[in-house]
Amino acid sequence: MKHTIDARNLLCPMPVIRLQTQIGDYQAGDTIEIISTDPGTQYDIPAWCRVHGHKVLDIQQKENEIRIFVEVGQ
Repeated sequence: MKHTIDARNLLCPMPVIRLQTQIGDYQAGDTIEIISTDPGTQYDIPAWCRVHGHKVLDIQQKENEIRIFVEVGQ
């Protein structure tokens, strides 16, 4: 299942905290699209995923928005 987390206009560490808070509601294998305007999320979210066993599938940047696609791990 695909989910979206809108973290636009939130500054570090809020996009990561929002992901951490919501990821517990999802199942392993689900995909989450995190939409952010904070450039630091392209580094912070992959680092958080490595520590917590989730997989970054793709990072896309278009103008001032960053979209990070994460697969929920076990």
